[in-house]
Amino acid sequence: MNTTTTHRVRSIAEVVTPVPARYLAQLCKHFQHKLDVAFDSQSGHIVFPLGDCRLTAGDSTLTLSAEADDQEKLAKLQDVVARHLVRFAFREEMQIDWRAA
Repeated sequence: MNTTTTHRVRSIAEVVTPVPARYLAQLCKHFQHKLDVAFDSQSGHIVFPLGDCRLTAGDSTLTLSAEADDQEKLAKLQDVVARHLVRFAFREEMQIDWRAA
């Protein structure tokens, strides 16, 4: 029996926006051309080479949950997701603050 466990680092960001489901779909559709992506109108999961990002759309909040093998990969994953979201939300003042989860 294999008793080795991998400890992954995680972070979360709760982004206030009037259209969280729109951005969830936009991010997932954008990345599905090159990555493994699953999503519906309320949740999504994107598998990056760096780690995973899960998205959840609430009434006025898009929650982003990132997970990677180490802090360096997590920081890169956060940057990729945040840069794309800010670019898609160019009509809004988008505030993305990641915190450890």
